[in-house]
Amino acid sequence: MSVNSVTLVGRAGRDPDVRYFESGSVVANLTLAVNRRSRDDEPDWFNLEIWGKQAQVAADYVKKGSLIGITGSFKLDTWTDRNTGEERSKPVVRVDRLELLGSKRDSDANGFNGSGSISHSPNNEEIPF
Repeated sequence: MSVNSVTLVGRAGRDPDVRYFESGSVVANLTLAVNRRSRDDEPDWFNLEIWGKQAQVAADYVKKGSLIGITGSFKLDTWTDRNTGEERSKPVVRVDRLELLGSKRDSDANGFNGSGSISHSPNNEEIPF
């Protein structure tokens, strides 16, 4: 049995970089900072890749500093550097589910209008708090 599951809660490190393809697909890439238990420790940084409807939600609602929760799977992107010809790689979390966790105050500070937290899960479930 194999399990590849990642669950993280943190703040967006930058606005999503969104790309639209002729096929109609959309992808959003951004970074996520997850704090450690001790306030003295630096946060852990994760590269996120979000596809489809979840990517559009990220494009519309996630801004630098937004509090989000994600579930997804770990993958390793590999490529050949054009300048040096060396093999390169970076770890990426491919997001299956994106939850917007910020409060109304956070949303207003980021220029959103609306009422409270917004959940964009596959089942359109509301966040219980």
